[in-house]
Amino acid sequence: MAVEGGAKCVKYLLFFFNFIFWLCGLALIVVGVLAKVSINATAILKGYSGSPLVLIIVGVVIFFIAFFGCCGAWKENQCMVTMFAVLLSLIVITEIGAAIAGYVLRGNMTEMLNKGFDVMITRYNETENREAIDSIQKQFKCCGGNSSEDWSKFRFTNPNSVPDTCCKNITTDCGKGAIKDGNKIYTDGCLPILDKVLKENIMWIAVAALVIAFIQITGIVLSCILMRAIRSGYEVM
Repeated sequence: MAVEGGAKCVKYLLFFFNFIFWLCGLALIVVGVLAKVSINATAILKGYSGSPLVLIIVGVVIFFIAFFGCCGAWKENQCMVTMFAVLLSLIVITEIGAAIAGYVLRGNMTEMLNKGFDVMITRYNETENREAIDSIQKQFKCCGGNSSEDWSKFRFTNPNSVPDTCCKNITTDCGKGAIKDGNKIYTDGCLPILDKVLKENIMWIAVAALVIAFIQITGIVLSCILMRAIRSGYEVM
């Protein structure tokens, strides 16, 4: 009788945890979308947006996996509970992989930003690069990569000029010949600010993925206990 009561408890706990999994899926989608938007907005790290995309996909899949868990627990269907446990195990492995990838990306962030910004400055005449850099400089009130003098790498019509988005008061041609004029432009570079913001975002992605994975491991354990009870022939209604 005690085993039956314990199995009943596991059954309802697993049903409850599937609601938590649904919330986890929603959280992963939100975190993944926000991170992807943050990375893509820089245009520097567009080739490194894989981890957020993985989290978005995992979040969507969790919605479907929760169905197997809820139905399997409620109907005491061993096949569905087993499918739930297997799929959830694959999701946990994927999430841990995404978290590790995010941590590695975080460690290489500074180097990637430096290389990316240098390329974007030298190719500032290309629409995509120009829009990305202008957006960053306006948003973070900065100029160039490490400093405004980085713009000497780009050949403006007027020497020693910077984009107008470097100006404290943005007007047409305000950046002409103002590469070192701290009164007219922001002379601090964008890289230190951008590096800090992106590293914080990636850290939260990794933390969120690991926390959710830990919760899901609890669900895997519960489903395994319920499978054993069902297989042993106990009535857990």
